[in-house]
Amino acid sequence: MGTSVQVTPLCGVYNEIPLCYLLSIDGFNFLVDCGWNDLFDTNLLQPLSRISSTIDAVLLSHPDTLHLGALPYAMKHLGLSAPVFSTEPVYRLGLLTMYDHYLSRKQVSDFDLFSLDDIDSAFQSVTRLTYSQNHHLTGKGEGIVIAPHVAGHLLGGTVWKITKDGEDVIYAVDFNHRKERHLNGTVLESFVRPAVLITDAYNALNNQPSRRQRDQEFLDRILKTLRGDGNVLLPVDTAGRVLELILILEQYWAQNHLTYPIYFLTFVASSTIDYVKSFLEWMSDSIAKSFEHTRDNAFLLKHVTLLINKNELEQVPDGPKIVLASMASLEAGFSHDIFAEWATDVKNLVLFTERGQFATLARMLQADPPPKAVKVTMRKRVPLVGEELRAYEEEQNRIKKEEALKASLTKEEDLKASHASDVNVSDPMVIDAITAPASSDVTVPHGDAHRDIFIDGFVPPSTSVAPMFPFFENSSEWDDFGEIINPDDYVIKEEDMDQMSMHVGGDPDGKLDEGAANLILDSKPSKVVSNELTVQVKCSLVYMDFEGRSDGRSIKSILAHVAPLKLVLVHGSAEATEHLKQHCLKNVCPHVYAPQIGETIDVTSDLCAYKVQLSEKLMSNVLFKKLGDHEIAWIDADVGKTESDMLSLLPISTPPPPHKSVFVGDLKLADFKQFLASKGVQVEFAGGALRCGEYVTLRKVGDATQKGGTGGTQQVVIEGPLTEEYYKIREYLYSQFYLL
Repeated sequence: MGTSVQVTPLCGVYNEIPLCYLLSIDGFNFLVDCGWNDLFDTNLLQPLSRISSTIDAVLLSHPDTLHLGALPYAMKHLGLSAPVFSTEPVYRLGLLTMYDHYLSRKQVSDFDLFSLDDIDSAFQSVTRLTYSQNHHLTGKGEGIVIAPHVAGHLLGGTVWKITKDGEDVIYAVDFNHRKERHLNGTVLESFVRPAVLITDAYNALNNQPSRRQRDQEFLDRILKTLRGDGNVLLPVDTAGRVLELILILEQYWAQNHLTYPIYFLTFVASSTIDYVKSFLEWMSDSIAKSFEHTRDNAFLLKHVTLLINKNELEQVPDGPKIVLASMASLEAGFSHDIFAEWATDVKNLVLFTERGQFATLARMLQADPPPKAVKVTMRKRVPLVGEELRAYEEEQNRIKKEEALKASLTKEEDLKASHASDVNVSDPMVIDAITAPASSDVTVPHGDAHRDIFIDGFVPPSTSVAPMFPFFENSSEWDDFGEIINPDDYVIKEEDMDQMSMHVGGDPDGKLDEGAANLILDSKPSKVVSNELTVQVKCSLVYMDFEGRSDGRSIKSILAHVAPLKLVLVHGSAEATEHLKQHCLKNVCPHVYAPQIGETIDVTSDLCAYKVQLSEKLMSNVLFKKLGDHEIAWIDADVGKTESDMLSLLPISTPPPPHKSVFVGDLKLADFKQFLASKGVQVEFAGGALRCGEYVTLRKVGDATQKGGTGGTQQVVIEGPLTEEYYKIREYLYSQFYLL
């Protein structure tokens, strides 16, 4: 039996809600992604709450709320305590994304689902890996290897490769094969024939124009609005796709010497760009090479101004401007308030660069046709005054008194318990104190008088002769050189360093944006006031696809190339999921699954894998040949068992039987064409075959995408008359393989 693999969707199937899946490999439970939506709907987390305590490890693929938004809440309230793995950008930018969401809501509501401390605590358990780094799990996960690979879409975005006993399970959602300004394309196509591939159907029904055409339409629409004396609002995420938009605008403004102001407005805008400047090695090759040769950092922004407070935006001079503001859903954040102000002006433009999340204001405005009016709830926090302030202070004083009384009682009980445990009956003084009668009229009052003095949280035990403060003896160990010191007591652990650096609610480098820090430190009593407005939508509403995901045609092509033995489809509308499922059943593999939420599917490999030990006698007679990074050999052996009852391969006692020659390798006809040309052979491609000389033809038969468990093997067929030329080309062909 192969490696046991089960997949259970907890959220994000047959719809576009957040991603969260349980992946069990030989009993080891992975939580792949832990997403939440911008509405922070706790009902979505019900399936996760039932299994969170059984999770052994968490894998995060992208630094946005759809992939990691529920992590702080799950660790605080649902009992999730497993180690978390991600790339460095997913860790850093995901942290800032959660800060921005918290601060956006705390400013306009009594948000209490999680705090900044909860965010810090959740992200402290993250182990950061680099691309292609193999991380070997230990303990319960012994034998499992995880490795992140480039996904595209967002900075640090990850395709997870999980390997156990030679079988690969690939988790690849929201990938992008296109190379962009700040990101390379995914490496998903480099994986061929994995045992299981888990991917999404989100874009299965969408096709995209060329990047150049899309970018030009984007810029033309913005410039048309600016030249018409209008403002442009781009609702964006905190630290994801907004980076591509910033580069597009920055580069175009620099090339064309434009002067229209551009503002990037989030609570963590400056921290976001500061971190991004240090992540050049995670970006596209062009950005990395540019920095190597000219030391120019693409994110040293000259035309984009970073703002962390809406008051700063209100102080800029009047005139056409571009504002990139979070959140993309328009449910909270600066974009929500700016939309309410700008939507009534026909000259303005609200340009959406991604599909709005389900049931959000952004999704409503992207409807066709868009609504002419929408109801918007405006909220703001105001300080308490007058009677409300006095009532608040009285309540706080009452709470403080109750807490002080409770603490005093608790301390008294603890003190009594400690003194009772200190009583030693074998001590004659204690016996005297306990058994001595109170014969003196002076002794008791004298003791009582002393007890009346010590009223600050100290209550002497009834067994004491006279009141005494508690005394605890130092039990330090000593040797000939003095007190014994444990060096470990003075070592500052890495997590302690992270905790110290995350002061004032959590900026990783202690430099949380000023506006955010002021909001955290502002302890003035306040309340949230709200009023509902009906906003007349007169501005232009435009959607352009800058999501950075592969489109439907590319997804189908990539899946056909990867050709997994079993395919699991998640995250996408019901229509898109069914469409891609039927396509893959016909063209990719016969085992395609699209489970419902809570449905567990078994995608265990049909292949059988056994662990065997190679005996020393056998290994001494084996001749290995190098094949790339590996060494291969043909072995004839008998199967036996060792003393520990483990399977072992032993030398056979009789001469080995003959076997057919086996050619091992992967020949690319294009490479072989160059090889033959170097040998002086006239060679050209004709009709998908390689014509060599006058009469000999080479062609590949079979397809790496063909169905069946033994699919993926290809044969090279050589055709032609048996001439000297035929045998010479066949010899050249054999030289490209390893013969066993």
